[in-house]
Amino acid sequence: MGTSVLAEPWLPSFREQKKPELKEELTPEELKRINESSMAKDLANYFGKDYSCAESMFMVSLRYLKKPEELVWIAGGFGGGLYHRDLCGFLTAGIMAVGLYSGTLDLERKEAKKRCSEMVKDYWKWWQSVAPLHCGDIRKEGTGYKICSRLGRLAAAKTEALIES
Repeated sequence: MGTSVLAEPWLPSFREQKKPELKEELTPEELKRINESSMAKDLANYFGKDYSCAESMFMVSLRYLKKPEELVWIAGGFGGGLYHRDLCGFLTAGIMAVGLYSGTLDLERKEAKKRCSEMVKDYWKWWQSVAPLHCGDIRKEGTGYKICSRLGRLAAAKTEALIES
């Protein structure tokens, strides 16, 4: 008596996440998705060119949504996993982009927030299927940026798809 059902060893932890395989190269299916996304193609103009992961992702979102590009500074503190190798900048900037887009919807605030919540949940779930949440788990010390480049392009394509849905 006194043991909880939640303590059963067969019951998976609510925090457990299936570890997706991190690849450096895009699959043919991923490449097709990226080639259909203007945001994903535009990312190459920013990522690795004096823009962090978060800044580059937010910049292509601003350009896509036709918003002032100086707003990119909003993402300034989110690169490199909040400069602590924590939550990935592509993840956080994608969520910022969804929030910015939600503010442009011709809906009552309550409905726009509901739509934003749905899109963020979709993006978060998608992200967990392709990568860990944290920069430190994605890009190990001493590794190159190929994994980040792949994830950034996929994240830009996913963000664009959410905005267009």
